Order: sequence, then structure tokens, then C-alpha cells
Amino acid sequence: MTHFSIVVFWVLLGLIVAQGVPVVGYLCALRRFHRKRLDDEDCPKAAVILCVRGADPFLKDCLAGLSRQDYPQYEVHVVVDCQDDPAWELVEQVAKREEAAHVRVHALTERRRSCSLKISGVLQAVAELDESHRIVALLDSDTVPHPSWLRELVAPLADDRVGVSSGNRWYMPQQMTWGSLVRYLWNSAAVVHMYWYGIAWGGSLATRTSLLRETDLLQRLGHAFGEDSTICRCARRERLRVAFVPSLTMVNREVCSVSGFFHFLQRQLLTVRLHNPWWWAVVGHGIATSAALATGFVVLAAALVLGCWEAVGCSAAALALYYVSMIVLMVMTESCVKRIVLARNEPARWLTPGRYVRLALAIPLTQVVYAAGLTVTLFARRHRWRGVLYLFGAGSRVRVVDDRPYEPEAGVSGTMASL
Repeated sequence: MTHFSIVVFWVLLGLIVAQGVPVVGYLCALRRFHRKRLDDEDCPKAAVILCVRGADPFLKDCLAGLSRQDYPQYEVHVVVDCQDDPAWELVEQVAKREEAAHVRVHALTERRRSCSLKISGVLQAVAELDESHRIVALLDSDTVPHPSWLRELVAPLADDRVGVSSGNRWYMPQQMTWGSLVRYLWNSAAVVHMYWYGIAWGGSLATRTSLLRETDLLQRLGHAFGEDSTICRCARRERLRVAFVPSLTMVNREVCSVSGFFHFLQRQLLTVRLHNPWWWAVVGHGIATSAALATGFVVLAAALVLGCWEAVGCSAAALALYYVSMIVLMVMTESCVKRIVLARNEPARWLTPGRYVRLALAIPLTQVVYAAGLTVTLFARRHRWRGVLYLFGAGSRVRVVDDRPYEPEAGVSGTMASL
């Protein structure tokens, strides 16, 4: 038994190093952040596309932020699921209140059966743009853009070698529900993987219209479930870089339940499975961490039953070291993100010592929920997203089989943002 506990100790120590090194690299990128801003004369005309299905909690703030951008030439195209959707009236009210003549509201009429409804909305809006638009930016309705958001997002595209620019999400929930805690912990690890694997985030993404018009990207989007990975793969085929913009680490303050997060998690993992070449690396990491931790607890329990105290001490020390290291990395990442958020004059001091304790208690639950979500996603052949049922065939083929009017789901908040 002592031999097994020593093996567990070194395996968990290896996992700490394997996960810690990428986190440190990501933190270096966050700490070097600066808000690069283009001069007015260097800002190409841009179109921002927001696809909406349902009135999300922060939709008003999102629309208000879009209407107040300091970007000189831009239009906002809001594609709402239909005129009977709860969001339709809200969007028109905000546009009127903000006196935003550059905000255009469309009903989704081109409802394709071979891609997600969000992509249907994006394709419909892109088809209406004229040749003067050189940039297309996408965001979700749970993204609240600050005044310089678009200017910062477009800045990397001034480099001809860059084809896509993207920020990432960070959660600072208003209430500390278990679902919100688990989502926060999962995301604090997920953003590191997204950074190193080059996975962009569709909630804050910009690309060149030339990439849409001069390649087969529009055709590929017409058969895709997720837009961000599809756009990035096309950019890389064209030998263009995907630029991460640390200053656009966007805060989401919504609350969710564990079941709501689990549904959201499946969709995030499905997008990677269907469209990202790093899918099996994600699976391998999930299996390795889950198996190592499960083995550690089994060895600890067996050692306690057998009264092998040396093995108890070794396995307990390994698990405690892993646990503490994850908390330290989480605190370091939160500190770097807080610095970015405070630089935008947004509230960021939401974690008290008591809340850190609750976060620590949620770590085992997060591991269990993530392992379950990964397992379900490996074999998933269907997924219901905001009332729409999607079937997945061979490769990355997608088919809409049930498209019904939107009805809010219990436990599901705007984290399920957009169409």
C-alpha cells in the first residue's frame, strides 16, 4: 500500500507542474496587458453582430454598451430570433432610448437546418453588409462592452499577419450559488487551455471581412455548430494568426444553478469536439486529472481501512498539496484579472475571505461535474440549446430537427447567451 501511495504522490506532483506551468504563462500574458487603441484614422469600418434569442439579464447593458462605443465608423446589427421573441421589444426600446441610429434590428428569417441558429443569424447579417465594411465583430448578449471595447478588439487586426482577435470571459457572479462557484472554477482553468490551444471566444471576437468573402469560411459556417473555432481554423489555414487581447477579459456577473452550468458545459465541450483539433488533448487532460484524483482518494481510503499510516500520510499529503496548489493558482489568476477589470473602472472586489472558503469547498464538486460533462460529450449525438434540438452526424455535421419558439429554462441564465 505504501508503494501505491508513493506512486500517487509523484503522479499528483507531476500534474501540479503540468498544470502550473501553463497557468504561469497565461498570467504573464495577463500581466503584460495594455489597452492598445487605434487612432481614428486607422479604424476601418466595422460591423458588430449580436444574435439574440430570449431577453437575457444583461441584454440591456450589452446594448447600451454597444451604442456608446468610441469607435468612429461602426454599425450594430442585432438579429433577434423573431418579432414575438421577448427580446424584440427590449432591443427596440434600448435603441430608441440611446438614440442609436447606427443600431439595426433584424428578425431571423434565414433559419438554416445545417448549422446553429446563432450562425444562421451571423450569416444573415453578413450577407447584408456592403463592401465598405472591413471588420466583422461578434459578441454575446452576456458581454457588456466598455466604450473602448471595439477599438481594442480591432487593434490587433492592424497587423496583416493577424486574421482573428479575441478576448475571453471571466465570472464574477452576483450571488455565490453552487452552480456559479463551479462555473467560476471550471472557467478559471478553461481560459488557460483556450489561451494555449488558440481557442477563441465568440463572445468577443473580430475578423476581417476578406476572410469571410475570399475563402470558403461562409460555406463552412453554414455547416457548423460553433462559430469561433470554425473561424479560427479557417484563419490558420490562410496562415493568419489568432491574437488574444488580454485587456478584453470580459466580466460576466450572472448566476446559474449546477444543472444550468452542466448544460452550458456540454455545449462548450461539443464545440471543441466538433470543430477544434485539440479535442483529444482536452479529453486526455480531463481523464488524467480525474483518474489521478480518484486513485488518490481510493488509496487514501484503503490505507485508512488497513491501518497503513505511512500510506495514509503520503496519499493525504499528495492530495492536500494538489488541492492547495489549485487554490493558489486560482487566487493568482483572479488577482491578474482584477487588475484588468479595475483599469476599466469596473467593480472587481467580489471575493471575500469567506467566499474563498466556499470556492475551496466547491473544487471537488467542480472536478466531478467536469468529468461527467466530458463523459456525456464524448458520446453525445444530440443537444438542446434554448429550445432548439440539434443532431450531430459523422465528423462535424449538424442538423436542426426541432426549432420551437424560445421559452426560458429553469436554472439556465444568460450564460446560454445568444441564439
